[in-house]
Amino acid sequence: MKALVIEAPYQAVIKEVPYPEPGRGEVTIQVANVGICGTDIHIYRGEFLSPYPIIPGHEFSGIVHAVGEGVKGLSPGDRVTADPSLFCGECPYCQIGLGNQCDNWGALGNTVDGSMAEFVRVPAGNVVKLPDAMSFAEGAFVEPMACVVHAMNRLGAKAGERAILFGAGAMGQQLVQALSHSGVSELAVVDISQNKLDMAIARGATRGILSSDEALEQELAERNGGFDIVVDATGIPGVIRQALRFMGKGAKYLQFGVTPKDAIIEIEPFQLYNKDWTMIGSMAINHTFLPAFRWVESGRIDVASLISREISLEETAAYLHGPRDASDLKVQIKIS
Repeated sequence: MKALVIEAPYQAVIKEVPYPEPGRGEVTIQVANVGICGTDIHIYRGEFLSPYPIIPGHEFSGIVHAVGEGVKGLSPGDRVTADPSLFCGECPYCQIGLGNQCDNWGALGNTVDGSMAEFVRVPAGNVVKLPDAMSFAEGAFVEPMACVVHAMNRLGAKAGERAILFGAGAMGQQLVQALSHSGVSELAVVDISQNKLDMAIARGATRGILSSDEALEQELAERNGGFDIVVDATGIPGVIRQALRFMGKGAKYLQFGVTPKDAIIEIEPFQLYNKDWTMIGSMAINHTFLPAFRWVESGRIDVASLISREISLEETAAYLHGPRDASDLKVQIKIS
């Protein structure tokens, strides 16, 4: 089968690799759509924890192609998506419900071969059937939405809180919708693109702020008390430094964007102590795939309109290398 293989940082090729035969309790899925995530770009650049060589891709949908021994409830031809998480289920963290902190943590496309290929092998227990009304493109969006659900569970936003979000890309647009459903009274969004800010306002943001030093300084002056919730969805250290300036008394900060492994920012510990700040991380998915699927299935979260375009598997290496169109939200690979 054809697959995109990252053989080393900045080295991605399309090549023939063996078909992934399903073992006991597994299914092999013929891949239809794969979303390209910021994490995939970090893997390409050598900025994540992935081994090499690896087939990336963890946001996907497709059709069950083959079923391994002992699998029940799934048959060839079923339209599906799948949680890429590979938790051991035995370590202390798994035992207390922190699967995403598993001592043996793994994920399709992150630590083992993923879905930027014609076929991918998946544990049957991770698979969710798609209703006929849900497109493959939407099905490939359940995984990023599951990351948002985990973030919202971690954040615990309260009705009436005032929030500011940095980054209005595809993940930011999902966070906008999730935060607006959570009952925040104010949701300011910061981005370099006016078009993306307009999209965020259409999805529930109360206002948009163009990311410039002048605009941010004006916002700080007008909001001298800060916000109750500050969220970074960019993963850019310089943006994170700016975002932390907007923390009000008793504020919660959520680091949602994936940063390079070696990124460093500074924080004043006296401020953390004196202002009762809460600093929150949000790592991937933690048993949130099915809730995310329900959110997308219900139509209460719009993901289909976030897809900017589709590219072929053959075009993917060049896309990862860049430069990329700053106006893009979500780019998906159409494989079958």
